[in-house]
Amino acid sequence: MSQPEPARPLRLTWAQPEDLVGHELRQAAEDGRDAEPWRRAWLAAGGRPAPERAGASTGAPAPGLRALALRLLTELDALPSPLAAREPTTLSAITTACPHWPADGPGPSDTGQDHARHSEPDRRGRHGPDRRPGGRPGAGPRPAAGDPPRAAFVARLEAAWVGRAVGCVLGKPVEKLPLHAIRALAQAAGNWPLTSWFTEKGVPAELLAAYPWNRRSAPTSLAENIDGAPEDDDLNYPLLGLRLLQRHGKGFTTADVARVWLDELPAGRTFTAERVAYRNLLLGLEPPLTATRHNPFREWIGALIRADVHGWTNPGDPAAAARQAYRDARLTHTANGVYAAMFAAAALARAAAGSGDVHDALRAGLAVVPPRSRLAEAVRFGIDAACAHPDFDRVADLLHARYGHLHWVHAVPNTALIAAALTHADGDFGASVCRAVSGGWDTDSNGATAGSLAGLLAGSVRALPAHWTAPLRNRLATTVAGFDGIGFDTLATLTAQEAALQ
Repeated sequence: MSQPEPARPLRLTWAQPEDLVGHELRQAAEDGRDAEPWRRAWLAAGGRPAPERAGASTGAPAPGLRALALRLLTELDALPSPLAAREPTTLSAITTACPHWPADGPGPSDTGQDHARHSEPDRRGRHGPDRRPGGRPGAGPRPAAGDPPRAAFVARLEAAWVGRAVGCVLGKPVEKLPLHAIRALAQAAGNWPLTSWFTEKGVPAELLAAYPWNRRSAPTSLAENIDGAPEDDDLNYPLLGLRLLQRHGKGFTTADVARVWLDELPAGRTFTAERVAYRNLLLGLEPPLTATRHNPFREWIGALIRADVHGWTNPGDPAAAARQAYRDARLTHTANGVYAAMFAAAALARAAAGSGDVHDALRAGLAVVPPRSRLAEAVRFGIDAACAHPDFDRVADLLHARYGHLHWVHAVPNTALIAAALTHADGDFGASVCRAVSGGWDTDSNGATAGSLAGLLAGSVRALPAHWTAPLRNRLATTVAGFDGIGFDTLATLTAQEAALQ
């Protein structure tokens, strides 16, 4: 008779209090809080630093350590940051801090003529009017189904959905791997600089053993295995954003975001700040406390990956897109975590208008970020590095040298990398997703956001290379109810319907 296996402790990722303390101590160092007494107390009691890449440490905590962790987390929550004045989290303070906050987009009373205003010089030193479309799709009476402008908008949205999926799937096999490992795997396959999907073909077994693919993604996301877009949180969240707008419209509240999550999102499909906020909701806390209670991940990338729908549904109106993204982000994030979402939404809104280039879009994104914040500084650094160096490996190396001390899921380095990749690619779709992924860190998230914006700029799926689009077979897998197996063309039509003024 076989003996039962000994019980192993359940180590829930991104939620164990004894793991959160180390992350909170890192966050304190980043936002200027003096947490040295708490660090000493934690280490003296046998507490460990945060796991570097995994979501949870192994093994059960020592007796009493969890209670100490909860107490220290509560005390650290109350420790004010000296950076709060230049990195506010309320929307009114954010808009006040942004001297170039964009004017509200045109409404139904506009004449349809372009509105010009003075702009900052772009990266090439040009000056000129920042053209804003006079009427975005859905303004006023809804156009007929065959109306060319609306058809062009739906085509852009389809390219954005497909672009997001392409970038996500490209980055999935190498998620969590360090930069040198990503380079080694691609070089061994003759795919560096990166120009196509990752593959196992031709890669030596010893290299695969040293740097294994992401175990959940390799079966669905290597070149030899792709058959439709597989499920991923970077694709689930845009679906949830679409569901949010379908239920509550553009006037949704942060509480409405929470309700959609509780109805549609299994807790096991959440990670980092989203998992902590979900837990806080179940404990009875309401936004914005859901973002701050025992949540050391509040400046990580989670809100950014939820921002696309807010940009897509506000074409030509970066300010409205940023406000929508803010209300979504406040459920889970603060300060730079919120700014990353607002940056992405505003940039995508600018691109969704169908005019301008990638550099116009990035300027629109920066306009809604407090310029003295760490995120704004990082984005500017990434853009400047991309303009200065023709070799993108050099750009990535500079970013890692400057921001490599931050966690690989942190919003600051990842947003800077996205901006650098898009700048360096100068609007080219394949180059945009490949540079975003080849720079490391949160590879699937960065590829997804870069692909979304580059897809909008391409204008239609037909303008995207077939070697990127064909393997996805116009099919998306998801556990979000009602969307599994849906086509990107259908998603584009549904998204366009939510872009109408409400």
